[in-house]
Amino acid sequence: MRCTASILNIVIEYELIRRDVKNPRLEFRGGELYLIVPKSFMEHEIIIRKHRRWIYNHYSKVQKIQEVSQNIELVSGRSVDELKSLVNKCVIIIGKELEVKPENVRFRKMRTKWGSCSSKGNLNFNTFLQYLPDEMVEYIVHHEMVHLIELNHSPKFWDHVKKRYPDYKESETRLAAYWTLIQQKC
Repeated sequence: MRCTASILNIVIEYELIRRDVKNPRLEFRGGELYLIVPKSFMEHEIIIRKHRRWIYNHYSKVQKIQEVSQNIELVSGRSVDELKSLVNKCVIIIGKELEVKPENVRFRKMRTKWGSCSSKGNLNFNTFLQYLPDEMVEYIVHHEMVHLIELNHSPKFWDHVKKRYPDYKESETRLAAYWTLIQQKC
């Protein structure tokens, strides 16, 4: 059921979904807000009011991502082999800079992330990186290699990222915008 909520003078539409779940939850998927509640739950507006700050922050972020995605284009014509070569060059350069070395570097298509780093020091990169400009590929390689130092997204992790990318939040927004375009076009 489509519903609306007014939060800080912005009307936000959301989809109310009743399911066999124990607890209500809010999700943003594909730029849309969903409120999933137990079938017998009747006071869904209370959840919206209680989490209005979270909703507003996520809504604002989604709007920014959609705005950024209007002004970027996917790279075309880069093969997966060319991507592998670019990533491997970045791994060598960034490895020297950070004084770390991964155990293995692998590539595969991933549905939800650009890359990952295992506790064993293995780096995995999404082949969708082939659609990103070189500087964004380099940012992702740096991000994953910092995980060889800090295996989480703690403030210490972001402090390491900030040394090379003081505007990393802007890079994260651009990545989300690229992800949106890839989901639409690939």
